[in-house]
Amino acid sequence: MKLKQLLVGLALIAPLAVAMGAPKETNPKPFVIPELRQWKGATGSFTPQRITYANDSLQRVADRLAADWTTLIGGHLATAPVAKPQKGDIHIACRPLKKNESQLGTEGYIIEITPERAIITAPTATAAYWATRTLLQMAEQAPDNTLVAGTITDWPDYGLRGLSLDVGRKFFPMDYVEKLAQVLSYYKLNSLRLHLNDNGFPYYFGNDWDKTYAAFRMECDTYPGLTARDGYYTKQEYRDLVSLADSLCVDIMPEIDIPAHALAFAHYKPEIGSKEFGMDHLDLFNPETMPFLDALFAEYLGGDDPVFSGPNMHIGTDEFGKDYEGFDKRQETIEKFRAFADHYIRLVESYGKTPWVWGSLSNARGETPVKTEGLHLDAWYNGYADPLEMVELGCKLNSIPDGMVYIVPMAGYYHDYLNTEWLYNNWTPARVGEVQFEEQDPALLGGYFAVWNDHVGNGVTVKDVHHRVMPALQTLSGKMWAGPNVTVPYEEFDTLRLALSEAPGINELARVGSGVVLQKASIASGEELPIDEVGYGYTVEFDWEAAEEAPGTELFRSDNAVVYLADPVKGLLGFAGDGYLHTFNFAPYPGEKVHIAIEGDNRATTLYVNGKKYESLEPVTINGLENRKMYYLSTLVFPLKQAGQFNSKIKNLKVEAR
Repeated sequence: MKLKQLLVGLALIAPLAVAMGAPKETNPKPFVIPELRQWKGATGSFTPQRITYANDSLQRVADRLAADWTTLIGGHLATAPVAKPQKGDIHIACRPLKKNESQLGTEGYIIEITPERAIITAPTATAAYWATRTLLQMAEQAPDNTLVAGTITDWPDYGLRGLSLDVGRKFFPMDYVEKLAQVLSYYKLNSLRLHLNDNGFPYYFGNDWDKTYAAFRMECDTYPGLTARDGYYTKQEYRDLVSLADSLCVDIMPEIDIPAHALAFAHYKPEIGSKEFGMDHLDLFNPETMPFLDALFAEYLGGDDPVFSGPNMHIGTDEFGKDYEGFDKRQETIEKFRAFADHYIRLVESYGKTPWVWGSLSNARGETPVKTEGLHLDAWYNGYADPLEMVELGCKLNSIPDGMVYIVPMAGYYHDYLNTEWLYNNWTPARVGEVQFEEQDPALLGGYFAVWNDHVGNGVTVKDVHHRVMPALQTLSGKMWAGPNVTVPYEEFDTLRLALSEAPGINELARVGSGVVLQKASIASGEELPIDEVGYGYTVEFDWEAAEEAPGTELFRSDNAVVYLADPVKGLLGFAGDGYLHTFNFAPYPGEKVHIAIEGDNRATTLYVNGKKYESLEPVTINGLENRKMYYLSTLVFPLKQAGQFNSKIKNLKVEAR
């Protein structure tokens, strides 16, 4: 009887449950980079209609979100100051932390998303800005660009998260540096260091210091002619970069590397170059050396409108005496080095900046005092600066271990591409080489990765560097933010990261989809095409009815590269970018009809003629002195923005991306 009553009861309940609707599953944790620390899923989703902010200090955050939303998602979201959010609002507000929210620090935030609104609550404008990056990443991955409902509580384990870029040995145009700052910001990385001077290795220049490449990348009035002639930043460009980066919550840290890596200064003033250790070292015993540098520093740090206006300044101090036998036995030189380092640490402080160094105090032990209390030190190689010893001396550490996070493109040492799988599974800023700190040790500022362009003139382009930077940047963003607390398996992470943009409006990888992305029956001279360029993993093919072409005749160009029907030197099929010219040993006869296919990836550019492989421009080895090798790259992110002025007939263009 009881069983029958139960069945009848269930039969009555079932239609009611159907009518009311079965319980909906809560939304799973959204994938963003860096990974969200806490997520409490709800049901439904939210379509934003407006962006509001609680006070004027948040207007810049709201305006940036609105602009980025339009660029990335489309449409227009108006912004307005309101005390209380309405239906359809993304609302941004700041308030002090509650007792149970101490983990948020100054960069953590809370986002509550319901089907009616999304409310960002943060202790600072910077934290609120990071929250907007999360919303953008969520929206760009959603098929309908909505925000799934739920509550996010997110914060970083480490306050410093950044990249060091060697612009001394390879020039990166300011346009790219500005884009890079935007990419860093989109992934909540907050520091970009520009290594403004450096030099090549002399064994690639006949062991002649006078011929060895060196560059200082800043416009300079104090020493006319010191500035590199093949690429530099004007003071106003640099100020504008700092201003842009500030709006992105990214600190631009300048580095003038002394007293080693300083050949640019010795080229300008040979008497201050070291005869003992080589001209890339400065002579610390010459009484003219420090006044020369003091005046240089004053140009960028001094005045009412300093060029280097940020809170930090890096003075290098790395590798002085490296590879020179007997350095550690020349105590007089060591004491001079220590005095030199102390002087520039204090000089930078006198301008109100926090001084940064690479270290070198563990291999330069002496009696001369060096101010280390409050010093920020890049812990890159423990032989130069033992991390535990540096902490005892009062330094704060940036974890940047060379064997783990150094990219040196095509060098054959360190990493061409970082081992992102190993880093994702094993590294956090608490690991400095073989020294393992406790997570969030107060002596650790955070972490960095670095790009060093050691091999000058090796064919590596800005595009090639960026191709190496992006997977490292996305991976290390997560590890510097969440430390060991990532939960998405690496294989899944490595797939899902590809669905995210580099940043709103930024596509330096030239990703244009997959499959056939462009087809045209014919190409007219001067014609503009709908795709600017196509990145690595492509095939571009076309029929070419050749005519007489003058040297330098272009087929296509973009802002970054050009493809020649007849290159400017030999009149061959070729391409150029970043100052490098590459040619295939092919030129059709006038009137000849050929089918051309060009394949390109991050290692080689290959030409096919009439369906047969004709020539592949693959990495080649260049031998320097002392058995040193350099690997030369011939790659092309294919330009398509505009056709050149040519006499030939170009038909049946097909562009396929992989």
